[in-house]
Amino acid sequence: MARYRGPKQKVARRFGEPIYGPSKALERKSYPPGQHGRGGRRRESEYAEQLKEKQKAKYTYGLLEQQFGNLFEKATRQKGVTGEILLKLLEARLDNVVFRMGFGRTRRQARQFVNHGHILQGERVVDIPSAQVKPGDVVAVRPKSRNLDVVQDNVSRGRPRFAWIEVDQEKRQGKFLDYPSREDIPENIREQLIVELYSK
Repeated sequence: MARYRGPKQKVARRFGEPIYGPSKALERKSYPPGQHGRGGRRRESEYAEQLKEKQKAKYTYGLLEQQFGNLFEKATRQKGVTGEILLKLLEARLDNVVFRMGFGRTRRQARQFVNHGHILQGERVVDIPSAQVKPGDVVAVRPKSRNLDVVQDNVSRGRPRFAWIEVDQEKRQGKFLDYPSREDIPENIREQLIVELYSK
């Protein structure tokens, strides 16, 4: 199972955003990591900005380089604005949907739930975090896993509601109503820069 396993807070500091959730390290050190971080770097080139945006999207959704490239290729084959389609495909990943429904506190935790067989997509257990959820699909915590302390704790915390997802916290399940519009996706990602990077 390939995934990024390095220091999370250094990544958050590099982008200047709490992409893994609230970060005390980011509050304490609001400058990038490394020996040039505190003094500030030279103005970034256009390429550097585009690359940084792609890296931010990768780390935010927990993908590696090849996975991200494959998803971008899939987005280019569909009709519409490529950058927006890419974000919609990222939002429709099973691990992200579990996170958005509030069953996982973070995307990493949601990914682990999927890997360990705690999640149903429709009537069957799906243990592939990158599985695409389609409009109308019901995603639920497996009956055996609904009373796990970690699931109960996550549900009790409450979560922002999203227009494209309908959640029944009591039954520990939700329905993926449709792909979100770009305005509804809260992530601070400039997808057009990613498209420009791949088009070079």
